[in-house]
Order: sequence, then C-alpha cells, then structure tokens
Amino acid sequence: MRKLKISIGHHVLHVDLYDTATADAVLAAVPFDARAATWQGEVYFQAPVHADREDDARDVVEAGELAFRHEGESIVIGYGPTPCSEGDEIRLAVPANIFGRTADPLAFLAGIEAGALVRIEAAVAE
Repeated sequence: MRKLKISIGHHVLHVDLYDTATADAVLAAVPFDARAATWQGEVYFQAPVHADREDDARDVVEAGELAFRHEGESIVIGYGPTPCSEGDEIRLAVPANIFGRTADPLAFLAGIEAGALVRIEAAVAE
C-alpha cells in the first residue's frame, strides 16, 4: 500500500493512498511544504498537483478521507460539519477527488491556525 505522511505542527497523519490518478499525482509531487488554511470543519492547503475532477468526485466525505479540490489545487481534510453541511455530515464547498484515508485521530485539526506549516512526504509502507 502506498502511503503519505502529513505533518501539521507536532501532529502527524498517516495516509493510505487509493489507486487513483489523483493519488498518483499527489505522490509524484511529494515532498512539499504548504501553509494551512482553515474553514469550519476542514483544514486545507495548496498542493503542486494538477488533476482533473474524477467521475466519482463528491462533496460529502467521511472523517479521515483526504480530498483534492482541483479548483484551487488544494488538499482538503474534512473533520467535522462545515457551513455547507446538513446535520452532522462533512460537506466540502465543492466536489473533490477522494484519494486517500487516515485512521489517525482528527480532533487536533480544530486547533490548527491558518498559516501553520504543513509538510507532505512519502512514507514507508509497513
């Protein structure tokens, strides 16, 4: 299984990549650094990745799923309800390509401040 490691401050997310063109593009771009941006219920950051919207792109995601928004070329980590959500769902502003998943706890994301350094790199599969 192909994996990424995303470091945000003192926290690390271990991501299992799916077998998609977007996951391939993200993996080809690592390592890179970015600065976090925040929106209620999500943290996102620019990525030097170019990928078209995939046929199965969606705006409602599950906690732990990583998405790539081709508008703005950013990686999005949704962790809770957003202003677009209905009820407790995690709804992104626009449909995005789901390219991976983490099983790591996401509660710390609520405390991430805009501008925090994000480091994205390949991780060794265990």
